[in-house]
Amino acid sequence: MIEIKRNKLLTLFLAITTVVLAFLLIVEKASSGNDKKYNSSTVLNKIAHIQELALVKHNYVGVIGYNDSKKIMSLPIPFTEKYFLLKYNGYIKAGVDFEKIKVDVNEVDKSVHVVMPKAKILDVVIDENSIKVYNESDNAFNPIKISEYNDAIKREKNIMRKDAYDSGILEDANKQAKLAVTSLLQEMGFKEITVTEEIIVPPLN
Repeated sequence: MIEIKRNKLLTLFLAITTVVLAFLLIVEKASSGNDKKYNSSTVLNKIAHIQELALVKHNYVGVIGYNDSKKIMSLPIPFTEKYFLLKYNGYIKAGVDFEKIKVDVNEVDKSVHVVMPKAKILDVVIDENSIKVYNESDNAFNPIKISEYNDAIKREKNIMRKDAYDSGILEDANKQAKLAVTSLLQEMGFKEITVTEEIIVPPLN
């Protein structure tokens, strides 16, 4: 009889202890969830993980045309014309260099100030596997050189870059980066968020 009572008391003690521990864990979790503390370093580390979300990508399908011939005194020599026509797929990526972002956290009022460098074009790519030759000359007097293909592709990349600038890709990248960073900081619980662009002061002559 005494053994039965002892077992009941032990079971009751374990049950009460389990309930108390569970309650304490719930309280601690709720408390830590509502009062997370971040400093500039931890915020910067979290921002670094969203860089891919802040990229802007423009896809291109283009045509590269080339035409040339040998010349004497700026006059083309007959039967020396060479040409080719290529079609390609490519893309341009623009974004902010997140390694240069600066963060200043005020832990007292849960405010944060982020300074971002201006966006820039990060990559200009023409997929060589996508290039198709639609027309090219076969002139024994003036054959096409590989360097002429490469030069034409290089010029096309410059055209892609200028077109991207003109279409506002850098402005889009700045907005995308600011939106991604602001959304992350809001999820982290910051009440006051300021995101500004870095001011570059030109060097004195």
